[in-house]
Formats: sequence, C-alpha cells, structure tokens
Amino acid sequence: MQSHFNFPHRIKSLSVILVVSALIFAGAALLSSAGARAEVSDTQFYSPSSSVFTSQNSIDTSNRGRAPEPSTMALMGSGFLAALVRLARRSFDKFKRGFDVLVASLGLIVSLPVLLFASVLIKINSPGPVFFSQARVGRRGKIFTMWKLRTMIYNAESETGPVWALENDPRVTAVGRFLRKSRIDEIPQLVNVLKGEMSIIGPRPERPEFVNGLSSEISDYRKRLRVKPGITGLAQIRQSYDSTLLDVRRKVRWDLLYIRRMCFLTDLRILLWTISVVLTGKGAR
Repeated sequence: MQSHFNFPHRIKSLSVILVVSALIFAGAALLSSAGARAEVSDTQFYSPSSSVFTSQNSIDTSNRGRAPEPSTMALMGSGFLAALVRLARRSFDKFKRGFDVLVASLGLIVSLPVLLFASVLIKINSPGPVFFSQARVGRRGKIFTMWKLRTMIYNAESETGPVWALENDPRVTAVGRFLRKSRIDEIPQLVNVLKGEMSIIGPRPERPEFVNGLSSEISDYRKRLRVKPGITGLAQIRQSYDSTLLDVRRKVRWDLLYIRRMCFLTDLRILLWTISVVLTGKGAR
C-alpha cells in the first residue's frame, strides 16, 4: 500500500526535473543561436576583403556605441575644468592690469593737489628730500624701486640699519605721522603701478633684507611672490604693521588666502575696506 501511494509522487518529481532541464537547454540554445547570428552579421558588415578588417593595425570597434567609463569621464571633466580655470585666470590678469592702470591714472590726477601740499609740508617740517625710495621684492623675486613720500627724518637708518617700523617710532616726523595715518605717503606708489611693478591690490612688498630672513623662518613666505605686490591688500587691512615674527606669519596667511580667492569681487571688497581704513586711520604708525 505504501509503495502504491508513493509511486505517483516519484513520477511527478521526475517530470518536474525533466521539464526544468528542458527549459534550461532550450534557453542555452537560444542564446547560442543569437550569438551566432551576431557573429554572422558582424562578418557580413566587415567584409574579409576589406583592408580595414584584414589589417593587423585595425581599430578595435567592439566597444563602439558604449558609454565612456566613469574614470574616463572624470579625467575629461577635470581636464576641461583645469583649462577653464587657466582661461579665467589669464582673463582676470588682463582685467586686473587694466583696472590698475585706470585707478592709478585717475588717482594721480585727483591726488596731484594733495601731493603738492604734502610736499610743501615735508620741506617745512624737516630737511631732506620730499620723496623716499627703497628697494623692494616684487613678483617672482624681482627687485624694484618703490616710491613714497618721506615720513621719517633724513637718513633714519644710517645708524640702525634696516629695521621694522615701531609704534610711536621716534624717527617719524610730525608731518610724517599725519601722512602715514591718512595713507597719503603711499600715493607715489601709483607710479609703480603704472610701470607694472605693483598692483593696486596684492601682498605688501617687503625689503630684500627681510625677505631672505623671513623665507627661512616661514616655509610659505615665498608663495606671496606668485603675484604682484600691492599698495593695499587683505593682509594690510586686516592687520597693522609688522613688529614681530608672529605678525608676519598672520599676514602670510591673509596673503595666501587672497591669492587663492583672487577675483573681481574680492578686489572690489578690499578696495572698499581700504577706503574705510583710510577714513578711520586704523593701523597707521
């Protein structure tokens, strides 16, 4: 009795297995025939008599029509972005130069009466020349002569040598203190801007004697020399004159931040901040 009831179940199980196996073989046969048809169509499209087909140096077109790999797309995108950044930087450099020439020209014309009046005050207040020239380090380490109105006694460094300006520096004359507070002493640097040695906005140019020493103390110091030095800049309006090595380190951070974010809006903001500093006399010595 037991075998009588189990026999139909065995037959059903065997039938299921056979059906599944048949389906698997049928699917494999269909895939194989599809691949064969594809090979035949490829052979018909690329004739064996074709020079391109028979050439050993023929181009592999097996991947034609496929989308590029993500890594390829990333490389193409990064290359395009880098080219776009270089183009924008070159365009900005041209714009910045035009902006410098325009502002420097207008500045000299407008400030001419102020320069004449300041020159008379300097001559009356202390003996010596009206203008003061000093060697400074410009872009890529090029040395140039920077001009200012004289604010100290004549030959102020004859005994001390090159030193940083101090707060309430006794070498600064009475008229010179006013000129520094109002930033009028910086006006002659507009000539340096017209000559292309400086920009209106950029890192402050430093003296060669200080650059050599500071470069050995601050690893990123020479990165400031990638751009033209400026009459005003982010570091100049955010911090006063240098008096310690810590002050210089802070200014270098501001300068490098400016270099990374150089653009028209950044320069415009710095120019507006500079006007505010000039009106308040903040940071003068």
